[in-house]
Amino acid sequence: MMTGNKFDLDHLGAINEQEAQLFTVKEGLLFLETSTLEARNMEKAFHSIMLDIYQIISRKALVAQEVVAANIPGQGTAIKIGDYSGNSSRRQCCSN
Repeated sequence: MMTGNKFDLDHLGAINEQEAQLFTVKEGLLFLETSTLEARNMEKAFHSIMLDIYQIISRKALVAQEVVAANIPGQGTAIKIGDYSGNSSRRQCCSN
């Protein structure tokens, strides 16, 4: 996230909001203008960062669960070989 602090002093800003937004879109970042003096958007910035962290960790946890589930023995596909009733006349084996 890129925050433009000192939002309360916007008349002294060196970079306009549109330039900052274009930059953050290009870089894949969030953008928010804040003012600690006026407490403007501070909570929103915190919540946005926390939400992004939560979503990233949740995605990683889901991927990790899928990898673990794929490697657990006995979780594969069951293959039915045939019907074995124990009748010796039906057996076809090499015990001659």
